Amino acid sequence: MFPLVLLVYLLCNSIVLVTSLNGEGYALLSFKQSIREDPDGSLSNWNYSDYNPCSWHGITCKEQRVVSVSIPKKRLYGSLPSSLGSLSELRHVNLRNNKFFGSLPAELFGAQGLQSLVLYGNSLSGSVPNEIGKLKYLQTLDLSLNFFNGSLPTTITQCRRLRTLVLSQNNFSSPLPNGFGGNLLSLEKLDVSFNKFNGSIPSDMGNLSSLQGTVDLSHNLFTGSIPASLGNLPEKVYIDLTYNNLSGPIPQNGALMNRGPTAFIGNPGLCGPPLKSPCSSDTGPSSPSSFPFLPDNYPPQNVDANAGNSGKTKGLSKSAVIEIVVSDIIGIFLLGLLFSYCYSRVGCGKAKDENGHGFEKEGRRRKQCLCFRKDESETLSENVEQHDLVPLDTQVAFDLDELLKASAFVLGKSGIGIVYKVVLEDGITLAVRRLGEGGSQRFKEFQTEVEAVGKLRHPNIVTLRAYYWSVDEKLLIYEYIPNGSLAAAIHGKPGVVSFTQLSWSVRLKIMKGIARGLVYLHEFSPKKYVHGDLKPNNILLGNNMEPYISDFGLGRLANIAGGSPTLQSNRMTVEKPQEGQEKSASSAEVPAVSSSTNLGNGYQAPEAMKVVKPSQKWDIYSYGVILLEMITGRLPIVQVGNSEMDLVQWIHLCVEEKKPLSDVLDPYLAEDADKEEEIIAVLKIAMACTHGNPERRPTMRHASDALDRLTITSD
Repeated sequence: MFPLVLLVYLLCNSIVLVTSLNGEGYALLSFKQSIREDPDGSLSNWNYSDYNPCSWHGITCKEQRVVSVSIPKKRLYGSLPSSLGSLSELRHVNLRNNKFFGSLPAELFGAQGLQSLVLYGNSLSGSVPNEIGKLKYLQTLDLSLNFFNGSLPTTITQCRRLRTLVLSQNNFSSPLPNGFGGNLLSLEKLDVSFNKFNGSIPSDMGNLSSLQGTVDLSHNLFTGSIPASLGNLPEKVYIDLTYNNLSGPIPQNGALMNRGPTAFIGNPGLCGPPLKSPCSSDTGPSSPSSFPFLPDNYPPQNVDANAGNSGKTKGLSKSAVIEIVVSDIIGIFLLGLLFSYCYSRVGCGKAKDENGHGFEKEGRRRKQCLCFRKDESETLSENVEQHDLVPLDTQVAFDLDELLKASAFVLGKSGIGIVYKVVLEDGITLAVRRLGEGGSQRFKEFQTEVEAVGKLRHPNIVTLRAYYWSVDEKLLIYEYIPNGSLAAAIHGKPGVVSFTQLSWSVRLKIMKGIARGLVYLHEFSPKKYVHGDLKPNNILLGNNMEPYISDFGLGRLANIAGGSPTLQSNRMTVEKPQEGQEKSASSAEVPAVSSSTNLGNGYQAPEAMKVVKPSQKWDIYSYGVILLEMITGRLPIVQVGNSEMDLVQWIHLCVEEKKPLSDVLDPYLAEDADKEEEIIAVLKIAMACTHGNPERRPTMRHASDALDRLTITSD
């Protein structure tokens, strides 16, 4: 009997050993089996030999029960199994930035205690199951950057504890569910941008009083009018309604008031402030207007000219109107003759050359019209001459004399003036740009513009610290950025064969910094500015390779200053740079020198050739080209055989020909092959930014948000 009992005992123990892993472990191993690729070995310690899965990578337990599955950014390639729904205590699922494909299994929502489901940055598709309504405790749902389609199920309104709902950059369609605003009262963040949602915006959305930050409904197909109830949202909430099919007047109440036009652009049917398109009803008698209401029969016809004091007046006849017009033309002609006579009798002054010596040159003579009193013509110039150095920064502790006596090295020259590196006696280093002579009559305009630029403060924008204006000299004084331009960091300095290449992590850091600076200019600066001339030469790098956008507003300031910007002056002591220094400095250290080559045209948006006024979409296009340049290491104009094409066209050609990433990538990034996922993600952002249709380009904020979701590791 003893051998028999021993055999039974051993068999029982062997069964216990084989079945030691609990049910939750088996459910997770089913998840592992659905993964086709695990390049980082993230699931390598998931095995049958453990009693429970609590020690497995990415798994968190509480009281020996699985409460969290978090495996983000591990390049997992596979589908989502239904077995996760059997984890009854599961509270959090975070599988963002992987390569999951297929649909969202309805069984997943069997874990009814789920509080957060974060799946953004995958390739999931199909519709969201109605079973999502079972998640009564769900607080965070982020499905962005996938390929989900169909309608958003009405049952989502049953998730009354939902605080974050992010569905951006999918293919959702149909209207938002009824009761969306009436039930999701805990919602703090809402982003449904870049989808195909249609129909009207729910009128009860104004009930979402807990919303914060930006409510993003942009880049959809919403129609109808903007519900006035949206004005009931907290006033600090920014409502982005751009690029839909909305129509009618913009309500002027609450959170909708005092918003700039950038919140409403891309809706041709919208009218009223802050847009420049007046509503047709604005001309009616019930609508206030800056123009008086004119009845259909105005001006009245056949009114007696001799009506006396009866109150009736006669309108002007056609002949009278013609006489007035002819008189005006004759008057303008006589004034023109008068000015021509004055300028034919001018006195010729002398200009000064770069050494202060007098010389005469017909094209540069200062003219003085003898038809006007001399004391009046000199008054403004005398006042301007007395202008001192004007600080725009509370930290400015130097004066004009210190600046002009300081040692200065020429960093470079361009059509917009000379740039110097100036070292004051106390060791403070500045960058000073000279804008040349002339333009004395436009001081007030220059002052307004330069002080507006001087108010801009952002970690990724070069600070304008002070300025100086006189008839003979216009100076812009900037903070000095020591590490040269992005152009030099990517392509090297002229005449220097070898240079330290930027790693992918540093490039990504620079990309993000530029994006943040542009977001500030576009959305948070006082006038929602446009840079208009963004390129790597205008992006400078600090001590830790943080990027600074320079040259902002420079073209307009130079235009106002007038004169000849390259004319030398003897008012600043300039030390001759050492041999070879000037060439390298002009591309590596200049804090605001434009490229002198014609390759700069590669950064211009296609519509810039047709439209005179720059737009923020121009900057977004230029930014996209810069991203492509940093990914490929190529100049914005690419040599293909015997012909040339711009970098954007070349990238599209490579995509059409299905060339491998290695053929596109900068060879210096070969060591960062493990960052392929991030590089491809940035490439997609760059191609979106350089879309030929400006309306299809993302906003700078969207591009920045997409980049911020990527990993960054500083070297």
